[in-house]
Amino acid sequence: MKAACLFSGGKDSCFSTFWALSQGFEVSLITMQSEEYSMMFHHPNIELTKMQAEAANIPHILVQTNKENELADLQKAIKESEADAIVTGAIASDYQRQRIEQIGNNLGIATHSPLWHKQEILMKEMLENFEIYVVAVSAEGLGPEFLGKPYSELLEKLPKNIHPFLEGGEGETFVTDSPFFSKKIMVDEWKKEWDGSRGIANIVKAHFE
Repeated sequence: MKAACLFSGGKDSCFSTFWALSQGFEVSLITMQSEEYSMMFHHPNIELTKMQAEAANIPHILVQTNKENELADLQKAIKESEADAIVTGAIASDYQRQRIEQIGNNLGIATHSPLWHKQEILMKEMLENFEIYVVAVSAEGLGPEFLGKPYSELLEKLPKNIHPFLEGGEGETFVTDSPFFSKKIMVDEWKKEWDGSRGIANIVKAHFE
């Protein structure tokens, strides 16, 4: 069975890919590079997903798209992958999940969201097995001090009003090591941007260890 994993390079899509591999799926990764502030897709460091795919030795495609065409372009990419299932990192967003399920219905294939409403159960496993960095913050209480820092450090100081998985666009992450990577990504240089209320940590330079 083939699975197309929607892959942003963040903790949720990496964990979902890990789940798909553990279930015995033959996995391929599909990354959507849409416009900034897309309601569907992750934006920061999206071009570095090719490095993660190389570390994992998994086939990967990066699809350039825009807000008007992103769902149609995603459906086309999944169809061309000849996948038997779609795997997503959806946690609690009905907006995202319903649209992916509709694509699955259109193509006549199953959709799986292994993190759906299970974040508390899976948090410990994720923190123990993944190396995760914060690459974007956009919520009151999350300042520039978290950019480029380990996700575990953010959790230690997380304001009560912030979802621990940064659901709803409160923040985004990038995974540098996981159980299915054959080599670790080391970040050599960050470029951090802060506009007073939101910020991004772009990876300027990285190498494999």
